[in-house]
Amino acid sequence: MIGGGKNAFIGAVHRIAANMDGLIELHCGAFSSNPDVSLESGKELGLSEDKCYESYTQMIETEAKLAPEDRMDFVSIVTPNHAHFAPAILALENGFHVVLDKPMTLSLHEAKLLAQKVKETGLYLCLTHTYAGYPMVKQARSLVAENHLGKIRKIMVEYPQGWLSSDFENNGNKQAAWRTDPTKSGISGCMGDIGTHAAHLAEYISGLKITQICADINTVVPNRRLDDDGNVLLKFDNGANGILVASQIAAGEENSLKIKVYGEKGGLEWHQMEPNTLTVKWLDSPAQLYRTGNGYLSPEAAFNTRIPSGHPEGYLEAFGNLYKNFALTLQSKLENKEPTAFMLDFPSVEEGVRGMAFIENVIASGKSTQKWTEFKI
Repeated sequence: MIGGGKNAFIGAVHRIAANMDGLIELHCGAFSSNPDVSLESGKELGLSEDKCYESYTQMIETEAKLAPEDRMDFVSIVTPNHAHFAPAILALENGFHVVLDKPMTLSLHEAKLLAQKVKETGLYLCLTHTYAGYPMVKQARSLVAENHLGKIRKIMVEYPQGWLSSDFENNGNKQAAWRTDPTKSGISGCMGDIGTHAAHLAEYISGLKITQICADINTVVPNRRLDDDGNVLLKFDNGANGILVASQIAAGEENSLKIKVYGEKGGLEWHQMEPNTLTVKWLDSPAQLYRTGNGYLSPEAAFNTRIPSGHPEGYLEAFGNLYKNFALTLQSKLENKEPTAFMLDFPSVEEGVRGMAFIENVIASGKSTQKWTEFKI
């Protein structure tokens, strides 16, 4: 692991998710840019001192010299956005697969370079778009792919949060501080942090690609350096249209990601804060409720479900599904077997490039006086 030391929220989430299915163990880490904090963090996690590295460079280069049975198999990078690209490239160059937090890099240029390196090395990269891991998201994707809804016509996705309704970045909140700092977060705040999740979910469930956007991007809190709110009109490659709303100044909201997908025959609706239920509404029949853990679900949903119906599976389990599928893929590779489609069902470097393209296109559209702009990669 790179990053994720003491008091780091997302590092603990990654470790819990990775450990959930008994397929992955923490082998070594460079947990902080401060060597003392890295050592202290590693010891608290049960690592020996020689596996607590002072820097990611030292860790990757040292581990690469070890025999295959003694070194790490992949690296999980859980740092702020500006510290994604360099360690990911170095890991790939030294033969290590990569799990990487989103957005993938600080810029689209970096994302393209990283994609090229993945292609050159033939290694795997998993991008942690967590919401793609939920069983009911898999079920929704299956229903669309099997044409139960007919041709998709409209997609509505919204991601309102309220945690940045005040200038918490100036009051000791480290999460707020780096996310609103363009040197660490990139050219976007809200759209980079949560808008990318919404865009990925829209494309993942529908199987469609965004081709045009018309964006209204806002910075609501005075003196904030990056956007904290936005509305985006979308057009997709099959002619469907859509709406994407992302906001971190929606006072009172927690983590209220929602998506609705409408086709010729019916539509579906999923809410992240009620993740075990998928509502499907039909043009000429009563609405249906799909629930996690039941025998009528698609094979994809069942593959990503751990416990019987009526037992909630949430954020950590969805995160765990990304790690599980990634681990099963690597295990197959180590055994010279072909991974199955279910194993390979995790966001990859291609989604990372599209995520960075979404950020840059949305910000450019928000600054433009043109109504519609092409989605360029």
